[in-house]
Amino acid sequence: MKILKGIVLSFNKNPFFNNIEDSVNIVEDGGILINDGIIEEVNNFSAIKNKYPLAKIYDYGKYLITAGFIDCHMHYPQTGIISSFGKRLIDWLNDYTFPEEKKFIDPEYASKIASLTLDLCLQNGTTTVSSFCTSSPTSVNQFFEEANKREMCVVAGKTCMDRNAPEFLLDTVNSSYDESKKLIEKWHKTNRLVYAISPRFAPTSTPEQLECLGNLWSEHPDCIMQTHLSEQLEEINWVKELYPKAENYLSVYDKFNLVRENSIFGHCIHLSEKN
Repeated sequence: MKILKGIVLSFNKNPFFNNIEDSVNIVEDGGILINDGIIEEVNNFSAIKNKYPLAKIYDYGKYLITAGFIDCHMHYPQTGIISSFGKRLIDWLNDYTFPEEKKFIDPEYASKIASLTLDLCLQNGTTTVSSFCTSSPTSVNQFFEEANKREMCVVAGKTCMDRNAPEFLLDTVNSSYDESKKLIEKWHKTNRLVYAISPRFAPTSTPEQLECLGNLWSEHPDCIMQTHLSEQLEEINWVKELYPKAENYLSVYDKFNLVRENSIFGHCIHLSEKN
């Protein structure tokens, strides 16, 4: 049993939907009681110390103690190409991202980058992430293994794409289903790990693949579904060309039952009011 001592910042309500003064709680001489890895109490330090006089104290003085940050959209395989220049999204994918993702069939390389990424997250206060892996199941296995070693809460999954990408990264409708299902059965809800069904984005999946992944999600409804939405105007126009009958970008996913409570859409920069 231990007590963290410092300025404790916590939230009673969601500050995005409530008055911030009613949402934020700051305890200047605060304490956090942790027992066997579980936070059991947040209070004034003296109150906790009096109740648990034998607990070990970690005094952080005037440093701020708060909950870890959550990164809802990350690509751990892109850690090695941070700052690579790309004028257009598709150019950046073709010139840097896809060649880098090819390397993740190698478990040693995947483990190395997974370790680096997760350690960088922790060093910067990010304790929970939702990450895309590559189309290789190896990339998923190594990422979950490294996260599990660190007892981190992570959401991740195999990237599914059966068109408009290099042949060496493409899967198929059947393989995307089979490999994703196998990974779900292996990793989902193991300790703090959560599986995300992960079509990359509408342009790299055929309608058949999106339909298949929607069906897979219905079979495992407690999984997360993550993808991309409306990152660039050129991308939005591309989606219109590929799915001409769709009302808008989001409706492409909705048609295949991929818009639900547990959906995560990355970017969402150019959304219409209806979206």
